[in-house]
Amino acid sequence: MRYYFAPMEGLTDSIYRRLHHKYFPGVDRYYMPFLSPTIHRTLTHKEDRELPMADSVDFAAVPQILTKVSEDFLWAARVCRDRGYEEVNLNVGCPSGTVVSKGKGSGMLRDASALDRFLEEIFQASPLPISVKTRLGLESPEEFPALLEVFNRYPIQELTIHPRVRKQFYDGSVHMEVFDFAVKNSKNPLCYNGDILCLADSEALHRKYPQIDAVMIGRGLIADPGMLSGGTDVTALEGFMNELMAVYEVEFGGSRNAIFRLKENWGFLHDRFEGCDKLWKRLRKTTDADEFKAISAEIFHTLPLR
Repeated sequence: MRYYFAPMEGLTDSIYRRLHHKYFPGVDRYYMPFLSPTIHRTLTHKEDRELPMADSVDFAAVPQILTKVSEDFLWAARVCRDRGYEEVNLNVGCPSGTVVSKGKGSGMLRDASALDRFLEEIFQASPLPISVKTRLGLESPEEFPALLEVFNRYPIQELTIHPRVRKQFYDGSVHMEVFDFAVKNSKNPLCYNGDILCLADSEALHRKYPQIDAVMIGRGLIADPGMLSGGTDVTALEGFMNELMAVYEVEFGGSRNAIFRLKENWGFLHDRFEGCDKLWKRLRKTTDADEFKAISAEIFHTLPLR
């Protein structure tokens, strides 16, 4: 089984990816939070930082592009090629309201014909192989057969399917009966994404679908960063979080934004510790760096991991 770390905006930035790879082995590819190109044809400072030269890191990473304009996609793909990447990932699954309102992300699933035209234009001219991350549709899983018919027309490197529709966001049940349909009818290699919270979930998926040998994990790996190496060791987790804090303080020019970023991580992590509610409440409220570090240390040293 190949394991991919899903792109999560505000969480899996370049610093997080580098340090996760340092402390926790097992990820075969890290997919980057999306790059959203514009007509200005230039990278922002943040985008430049988040898209390092491919050979500057010692792990495989794949840039993700979010756009509904084929020319913008092709410009971004050329930038990725020039920085040494070997694949780009098209995001047609992001459920964010601001993204969908602009007709991007899962908003592109609203019109299968328009999606078809977009894919034709980018596959004709892309300098790199293209993988795609999608949902089942905008409102209903019944939208998916028509979308899969479109995807089947193109040589997609790998089609990652999150078997929910946009309106579900990350709530409710995944529609495995529709994923069954995809497994039987897709002409492209598939990767599964959604509700993989432990290795047992991945193993069960592989038993059910032995032909699927890739899974993309997001929230599960944020909550259990060492999942793929047999479970998170608290010593490694403390080292990881402390180094994240130290690097973020330098990168962000102070502790305030570093604390904010790490609170996003703790939002997933705190449930891994028995009896963490009171300390998590204190951690969530504080804006003082020393207090934040002290509460974090108290969690690591006094509470058992589930």
